[in-house]
Amino acid sequence: MAWTWQFETADGTLVPSRGVPRETFASQGDAESWLGENWRELLAGGVDQVTLLEENRVEYGPMSLHSEE
Repeated sequence: MAWTWQFETADGTLVPSRGVPRETFASQGDAESWLGENWRELLAGGVDQVTLLEENRVEYGPMSLHSEE
């Protein structure tokens, strides 16, 4: 099974792939670790929130990349 992140703007519009890294992961833990290391780069690239997908099924999300301040 493949795990991927769907990248979105704050209103849920999908972020185009240009300039935003796309990865596929073997496990949920690998996907979450990658996000923990790369969320700042995603935010700088125009991503406001992410959704974790297992194949085509939503595991959870959308989850904001912005701080809760």
